[in-house]
Amino acid sequence: MAIFTRAPKAEPILGQNRLVANLLGLLTWFIGLLFFFPLFWMVINGFKDEADANGTPTLSFEPTLDRFREVTKDSQGLLSFSEAFGNSFWIVLTSTILVMLLAIPAAYALAVRPMKKWRDILFFFISTKFLPIVGAIMPLWIIARDLDLLGTRTVLVILYTAMNLPLAVWMLRSFFAEVPKELIEASQIDGCSLLGQIRQVILPIVAPGLAATALLCVIFAWNEFFLAIQLNPTGASTMPVWVNSQQKFQGQFIAGLSAASVLATLPVVIAGWVAQKRMIRGLAMGAIK
Repeated sequence: MAIFTRAPKAEPILGQNRLVANLLGLLTWFIGLLFFFPLFWMVINGFKDEADANGTPTLSFEPTLDRFREVTKDSQGLLSFSEAFGNSFWIVLTSTILVMLLAIPAAYALAVRPMKKWRDILFFFISTKFLPIVGAIMPLWIIARDLDLLGTRTVLVILYTAMNLPLAVWMLRSFFAEVPKELIEASQIDGCSLLGQIRQVILPIVAPGLAATALLCVIFAWNEFFLAIQLNPTGASTMPVWVNSQQKFQGQFIAGLSAASVLATLPVVIAGWVAQKRMIRGLAMGAIK
């Protein structure tokens, strides 16, 4: 005698999963808005006058560009916006190019041509990030003074290159490790040189990873403040130092500081928006085996 049993309905389970997914989506949006709100309020305050910015927080005000004109106007005794922007652009561009030129061959050697002692070298690379920069600022300042590099772009280019190089090597090594070894072996059989392997085989495959690494180096170098203000307070000031100079002895001018912060943040926001697809693809490389 056959006994038939009815399969349990999956609708309640599917409904519960859908509810959980919706709640997680709402929670994600809420957390994202919490992180975005300070930036949003900074932009809003940049378009206010000082009375509105220091008064009761409200979205009802008459927008004005006066604060942006004031902070970008060159005046005696203050750091120049044009000079600070030019310094940041030159320092960030040069240091990022140097980082990539040094990190690509290093990551290639660590990923494609591994050796037993490479693990010690990898640990050395990452161990350089363990020391707080405040603990090294005194010897760095003395070395920069003895080499007559204080107040110059060169000292920041050197330090930003050294600061971002370990991160770039670690990231690029993981990207290079995802390149199929069969492609490298096939290029060797075809007589491709070492430089040709890197340029024609590996780099096109890991291009999103290169973009993600370069963008992170740009962001870290652009936003760095401590080394810039300690070693280049006035000589070759960068954008973070320029924003700090907007604080006056008369008090905190919220609208002016907000306008300066918007101008300092805008370049990296634009760079991230332009390269977001490549950056997402690059950071996702190696996530799925």
